[in-house]
Amino acid sequence: MEILRLPALQTNYMFLLHDPVSHQAVVVDPAEPGPVLESLAAQGAHLVAIFNTHHHRDHVGANEDLAAYYPGLAIYASQHDQGRIPGQTHVLQEGDSICFTGRPAVVLEVPGHTHGHIAYYFPPTAPGEPGELFCGDTLFAGGCGRLFEGTPAEMLHSLGRLRQLPDQTRVWCAHEYTETNLAFALTIEPANPDLQARYHQVMATRQRHLPTIPSWLGDEKRTNPFLRWDRPAVQAAVGASEPVAVFAQLRQRKDHF
Repeated sequence: MEILRLPALQTNYMFLLHDPVSHQAVVVDPAEPGPVLESLAAQGAHLVAIFNTHHHRDHVGANEDLAAYYPGLAIYASQHDQGRIPGQTHVLQEGDSICFTGRPAVVLEVPGHTHGHIAYYFPPTAPGEPGELFCGDTLFAGGCGRLFEGTPAEMLHSLGRLRQLPDQTRVWCAHEYTETNLAFALTIEPANPDLQARYHQVMATRQRHLPTIPSWLGDEKRTNPFLRWDRPAVQAAVGASEPVAVFAQLRQRKDHF
């Protein structure tokens, strides 16, 4: 399974999953149709499905255009988002498994950013291979999504579930926010050497106009404050120790950063 990163709008990423043997493809969170159709043509691939993580327009904006171009297109999304996902044909819930190129993806319900947010996790198929996590706007490189519909407790639980995945998991999040997220993280843990090194690396990457996505989940665990609510330095920075209170303080501060 090849994964192609397609920039969209101003900061979005869409992800095209391509099987070079069957020439079938799936797109995750298509915001606009043009880049998807161009990539499909370049790969000589046929789109068979859309995997949506949540209902926001910058993640579903191309659903209907792509469905018109590919009749019979399967559109997967959460059971909790029925009526909010354009063209949805299949409903998913926690623990469901869907396959692409014979590789199963586990569906994880991760509410917080929205009530119906889900993530798609492809476990490794062989020793040494990475897992692949398509997490929409729940977990970002260096940060997490805003709480538009959920509570701090819900989002903390969702991030805790993602934190349990193996370090060798690639995080395919849907926005290029990494530099700003890490600048905020440094206000929380200025003495974290892993965070300092990562921030300088990301700055250099962005100065070359290159993407920072995907990231590694192991790096997120070492540098992302929203996965570090139980670390003494983070707790001291926000003046709280109870996990939900720590997360709520982090999110509030980031909202006003």
